[in-house]
Amino acid sequence: MAARKTTKQPAEKPNVSADELKALYKDMLLIRRFEEKAGQLYGMGLIGGFCHLYIGQEAVVVGLEAAAEEGDKRVTSYRDHGHMLACGMDANGVMAELTGREGGYSKGKGGSMHMFSKEKHFYGGHGIVAAQVPLGAGLAFADKYQENGRVTFTYFGDGAANQGQVYETFNMAALWDLPCIFVIENNQYAMGTSQQRSTSSAAIYERGKSFGIPGEAVDGMDVLAVKAAGETAVAHCRSGKGPYILEIKTYRYRGHSMSDPAKYRTREEVQKMRDERDPIEQVREMLLTGKHATEDDLKAIDKDIKAVVNESAEFAKNSPEPALEELWTDIYA
Repeated sequence: MAARKTTKQPAEKPNVSADELKALYKDMLLIRRFEEKAGQLYGMGLIGGFCHLYIGQEAVVVGLEAAAEEGDKRVTSYRDHGHMLACGMDANGVMAELTGREGGYSKGKGGSMHMFSKEKHFYGGHGIVAAQVPLGAGLAFADKYQENGRVTFTYFGDGAANQGQVYETFNMAALWDLPCIFVIENNQYAMGTSQQRSTSSAAIYERGKSFGIPGEAVDGMDVLAVKAAGETAVAHCRSGKGPYILEIKTYRYRGHSMSDPAKYRTREEVQKMRDERDPIEQVREMLLTGKHATEDDLKAIDKDIKAVVNESAEFAKNSPEPALEELWTDIYA
C-alpha cells in the first residue's frame, strides 16, 4: 500500500448562493428550535431516560450534509437529533420517538439514543461510547464491496476518540481503503472532562498519521468552513483513496445531557461562545449584511420553523404509546 500524504491546508470557504445560505440557515435553525422544544418536553416529563441536546453544534452536521449526496450513509452517537433532522428525517417522527410513541421512527422503542431510518440512510443513534465507529467502517466496507460510489460519515466525540476500538477501526479502514469519513465532533468536553485534561495530543485528527489517514481540523462554528472541509473529504473518499478524518471544533451550550448541571465550566465561558461564535448568528449576519434577507424575512423563517416544531410536539403528544404486544416485534429472540 502506497504511503499517503497526511497533512493538508484547510479548504477555502465555498462561494454559495443566497438561496444556499438561506437553506443552511433554515436547517441549523430547525435543529436549534427542535432541541429547545425537546428540552421543554423533557422538563415536563414527556421525554424519559437520557436526552443529549445538540444546541451549539448545528453547523457541524448541516455543513457536512451539504457536502453529501443521495445514498451516502451516516452513523453517530447518542447526541443524534440534529443528525436526523439534517439528513431529512421528519420532525414529527423524531419527536414522537423521543416521547416513546407509536408514531416514532422506531415505534417508540428506541427513544432519544436509538432510532434510525433506512430510507434516509441514518444508522443510529448509539448509546455505547465509540461503538458506532466500527459500525461506520462496516457500512463503508459494504459500499466499497458494492462499488456504488457512496461514502459513510462516522461521527464521534473527543471523548470517544480515546477509545481503543477507534484505532482498531482506523487500521482496518486504512488497510482496506474504505470510503469512510471519520468526523470527530470536538465540543471540548467529554461529559464533564475537558479535552486538555483527557487528551495527550493537541490535534486529535493527527492520530490518523500513524495509519496513513489524512485529515484536518475545522472551525465547527462556521458552517461554510465545515461544508468546504466536507467536500474535500467526500472527494477524497469517492476517488478511492481511503478514509479521511475531520476534527470539527465545536461547542455545546447545554450540559452533556439534560441531567448535567455543567458545573465544570463557567457561565461566562458559555456566554462568550454564544455572543461571539454562534453558528446561526454568523449566517444571520451574512444574510443581512449581504442584503440577501431582511429582518422581516428572517422573522418569517423563524415563525415557520417554530410552527414545524410545535406541530411535531403536538403530533408526539397525540400519538398513542406502543401496544404491549409490540414489545416482542423486531426482537431476535
